[in-house]
Formats: sequence, C-alpha cells, structure tokens
Amino acid sequence: MTGSKSSSPPLNVLVFGASLRAESLNQKLAALAARVARGSGANVDLASMRDFDVPHYNGDVETAQGIPTAAKTFRDRLIGSDAFIISSPEYNASMPGTIKNLIDWTSRFRPQPFDGKHGLLMSASPSLAGGNRGLWSLRIPLEHLGSRVFPDMFSLAMAHKAFVDDGIADAALGARFEKNVQAFLSLAEAAKHYPCMKRAWVEFLGEPPGVGEDRVDPVPS
Repeated sequence: MTGSKSSSPPLNVLVFGASLRAESLNQKLAALAARVARGSGANVDLASMRDFDVPHYNGDVETAQGIPTAAKTFRDRLIGSDAFIISSPEYNASMPGTIKNLIDWTSRFRPQPFDGKHGLLMSASPSLAGGNRGLWSLRIPLEHLGSRVFPDMFSLAMAHKAFVDDGIADAALGARFEKNVQAFLSLAEAAKHYPCMKRAWVEFLGEPPGVGEDRVDPVPS
C-alpha cells in the first residue's frame, strides 16, 4: 500500500471531478477519493474542472493562438503526477463534452502527457446506474492516448442521497469505495517503484509503453 515503504518517495496523484457545477456530486466523490489517497500516504493534488475550463477545440484557434492556458495547466499537473483519478458525471449515457474537450486539447502536446499514466475512473449520479455508462465511454480516448485505466471503476448510484458529512452513508459501499481506491494506488505505486513491471505492461491494443507517445488524431477539418 502507498506509504508503506518509508525509503520510497510517496505517490503523487491528481484528483478532480469532471463537472463545472459548484455543488457537483462528482466533486464530492473526488474529494472523498482524495481523502482516502492522503490517508494511504499519497501526495494529492485535488483540482476542480473549473481549473481546466477550455474553449471548444478548434484547429484554427490552435494554429493562430496555440493551446489554451488551462490545457497547459492540466498538462503540467498531469505530468507532475504519477497517477490520476477522475470522477465524471454521465450525460445521455456518455461522458460530458467538457472532459472530452479537455482531453482533445491536451492530446495536442508533445510528448503525449497521457501516455503511461495510471488512471482510476469513478462517477456519482442520481440515477440507478450510477453513471457507469459514461465511464465506459471515457475509457476510450484515455486508453487510446496510452493511459492505463484501472479495470475496476466505481459508480455511486442515487448519489444525491448517498453522501453524509464524513463519507458515504452505506458503510459497506463506503468500504468498497475505499478498497477500490487503495487497490488502484497499490498498482500505481508498484509501477512507479518497480520499473520491471512498467516494462512488462502490455496495453489493451497490444502495444508496449511508449508506442503511443506521439499518437494523436489529426486536426478536425
């Protein structure tokens, strides 16, 4: 578990909710994940989607003005982290356009900042499905860009009724949430401290780490 090896540097984790709403349920879930990560010994950079609010991607804007400052901020904070945790809402059975737009802007950097980064996806939703369908769509661009998305995603259903001041109201569900975050941190920490594990990793598409560093979709016409 993170922090168990006193001689090793702690894991650095970027955590944020992929919603611009001030009272976002996903920002609440992100804050809980940050608390679990800190309790496990990680250094946590808890951010807000508002920190990374960028205009719609436009190839002409990129050519004339470059990549927006907020996308550069996200790139820098992503590079400064060993792993990331995103808590994302589900909009119409898919990911929000805001997070996809941020990914599209950030993918324009070289070297590719997502490549090789471990990621954990979670969601909080008032629906009975808990936002799980949106997470499956969010995996696609992240894995395409080389991120190693943790297999076990966490979805909090009926989230508008699920929170209490100190966490998740249902004790069993809260314990599963903590176990999910800690399992992800253990994997990310192993990849950080044991290079042989990183070399042995094979991506979903059968590519070794580093192959996708410069991979990016062409500028839309």
